[in-house]
Amino acid sequence: AKWFRNAAEQGHDKAQYNLGVALTKGEGVSKSETEAAKWNRKAAEQGISLAQWNLAVALANGNGVARDEIEAAKWLRKAAKQGHADAQCNLGVVLMNGKGMTKNEAEAVKWYRKAAEQGHAAAQCNLGAMLAKGRGMAKNETEAIKWNRKAAEQGIALAQWNLGVALLTVSKSETEAAKWNRKAAEQGIALAQWHLAVALANGNGVAKDEIEAAKWLRKAAEQGHADAQCNLGVFLRIGKGMTKNEAEAAKWYRKAAEQGHAAAQCNLGFMLGKGRGMAKNETEATKWNRKAAEQGITLAQWNLGVALAHGVGVAKDEIEAAKWFHKAAKQGHVNAQFNLGVMLMYGQGVAKNEAEAAKWFRKAAEQGDA
Repeated sequence: AKWFRNAAEQGHDKAQYNLGVALTKGEGVSKSETEAAKWNRKAAEQGISLAQWNLAVALANGNGVARDEIEAAKWLRKAAKQGHADAQCNLGVVLMNGKGMTKNEAEAVKWYRKAAEQGHAAAQCNLGAMLAKGRGMAKNETEAIKWNRKAAEQGIALAQWNLGVALLTVSKSETEAAKWNRKAAEQGIALAQWHLAVALANGNGVAKDEIEAAKWLRKAAEQGHADAQCNLGVFLRIGKGMTKNEAEAAKWYRKAAEQGHAAAQCNLGFMLGKGRGMAKNETEATKWNRKAAEQGITLAQWNLGVALAHGVGVAKDEIEAAKWFHKAAKQGHVNAQFNLGVMLMYGQGVAKNEAEAAKWFRKAAEQGDA
């Protein structure tokens, strides 16, 4: 570090850069981000791309220098123009987000491609994502798969997940999709854990294994994935792939329901209404059934109709009950079709209409309702 300093003070560009690195790491000299930034700036001003990159990082994060995203972007561009792959990729990110410069997705793609062509894994992943969505360029799913595969093979978890999705939806290769989903799942990507669980539960591209499916459901659920939380509740409620536990099932239903998951809201309403896994609470059951019903869940619409028709957990209201029976009936719910027919037959909550009642009775009968 002493020789670096002597040369740096004489204006030697590489010595200035090396002194900056030594000061950043505290190698052979006391660690000092402020002094490191000073020497990186001197080397950057002399055109050393590595120093330009280091200075950009320092400015973006406020390490040893006042945070300045605009100046950070300026130095990123200088390093990127000299072929520095990290700078090229990060310049793409900055252009994508409009952070320190005007947002420009087309130019972001250009820099992602330059870095990707140098083998930069994160840039390959980002380029794949842009191609898959048609952002900054024409959509090209085939090329997106190519770049996601390159990044996936370098261990980028998001690329592994993206590749798995593309293989499933574009190439229709369930076996290879499951392979890449597993790799991403093992790196903690919640969406991949969820998709792997679904594949294992149904034997899609992999041997059916409900026990392992339950394991991956739990991992995704613990990361807050609402679909996984709801399905983990189902597994626990019926003892699929794990020991039956209605109390824990109710806990996971509630977590998903509180995130707005319609099926979980319906399931939670059912558990509350029956007192399964928790104390019976018809008022709260109706609250959750209403939330699910408003999102179009047929069973919840019927359950809400029943609660309103009989005043269970809510004030009796035959007019509103008929409304929810009608919504569920239109979606093919056989009990709702029958209930709606009864209300039309007797003029409960709706104008009496025997012909309409007969129509709904017929629909229910055609589904096997006696």
